[in-house]
Amino acid sequence: MTSDIILSVQSVSKRYATYSSLWARVLSWFDVAVKPVAEFWAVRDVSLELRAGEAVAIIGQNGAGKSTLLKLITGTVRPTKGAVASRGRINALLELGLGFNPEFSGRQNTYLAGGLMGYSVAQIDAMIQEILDFSELGDFFEQPLRTYSSGMQARLAFSVATAVRPDILIVDEILSVGDSYFQHKSFDRIRRFKEGGCAILFVTHGMTDVRTLCDRVLLLEKGVVLKDGPSDEVVDYYNALIAEKENAKAAIEQSRQESGWLRTRSGTKEIIADTVSLNDAGNDTAVSTATVGQDLVVRIEATATTDVPRFVVGFMLRDRTGHVVWGTNTFHTGQAEDGILAGEKLTLEWRFTCNLGPGSYGLSFAFTADDTHTNKNYEWIDNAIVFDVINVDKPLFIGTNNLGTQLTVVRG
Repeated sequence: MTSDIILSVQSVSKRYATYSSLWARVLSWFDVAVKPVAEFWAVRDVSLELRAGEAVAIIGQNGAGKSTLLKLITGTVRPTKGAVASRGRINALLELGLGFNPEFSGRQNTYLAGGLMGYSVAQIDAMIQEILDFSELGDFFEQPLRTYSSGMQARLAFSVATAVRPDILIVDEILSVGDSYFQHKSFDRIRRFKEGGCAILFVTHGMTDVRTLCDRVLLLEKGVVLKDGPSDEVVDYYNALIAEKENAKAAIEQSRQESGWLRTRSGTKEIIADTVSLNDAGNDTAVSTATVGQDLVVRIEATATTDVPRFVVGFMLRDRTGHVVWGTNTFHTGQAEDGILAGEKLTLEWRFTCNLGPGSYGLSFAFTADDTHTNKNYEWIDNAIVFDVINVDKPLFIGTNNLGTQLTVVRG
């Protein structure tokens, strides 16, 4: 490994084989050429390099090989082929309750798990108050683990694993069982670790967390890397891929705009967008830079290429980091249209007041048959419109929303 690479995964594969007899399996352990009656490759030819201070997410549908890859990296599973090399301390949260004894108290499990992680009793003594404070378990810290909820177990596991900043932190979905308050608290700690030079390897189904935290994303499917690239590119591709699987004729197109925003287009094209524009609601002129408080209208001119029994249009607005600012669709507003005919033209408008904070925003839209795109995805364009917002005449404020400044100060 070069000096800046802290984790190297080179062409790693993991095969699970079924043999005709126990003896055949034993012989295979000694590299005797015994042909299995069946085999399954959970991970196949995956390579990854991770640098200090870098955060990489591994995403994919259930069964894609994400957890197996993490187990190969941490050494809990041996690879069939390939090699893994790392430098420094690795702390991993792979499975809820892993390394804990249900009959031990939270305190006893802290010493147990800490010992398995390589800490001495003296080191755990020095950090145990911080673990108790961060986990906020209170009196439960002295109770048996079997009395804990899954969220409480996640609190204890995360608090122990992150009491000291490791060189590499690996997290596999364990925080998804916690409450929203502790998730926010945990992600804040992960962000601070990253800023301090900790490398993060992250498995989650929360795409907003991926966009916010991660520099790169690996998309796995059936154990192989389907895509490896910037967060927005891979996440948008993954979302479109899910729709493609449900709609056999769907295609995915991606292009990076001059502004740096990624445009992803997918769908089966039963209804297609001819034009998409953002205009001033008063004089109907095109807008690329809006002002806080300006009345705007998004207008889409579309054409049905075939008969469509039901039509729903949805809009979503995201900021530059990928956070969803707002979104809805005509299914939820009770405005779904039935019986669209081939060749029919549609004009779709969304009017809103630009109560957004200064910054850059991307508008996405989707033509579907239901409240989600997984049933029928006729047309979906991420970041179809990208525009900037500036504050010209409003009091200074920060954030992505202008909530107003009707402040009151009473003296005496």
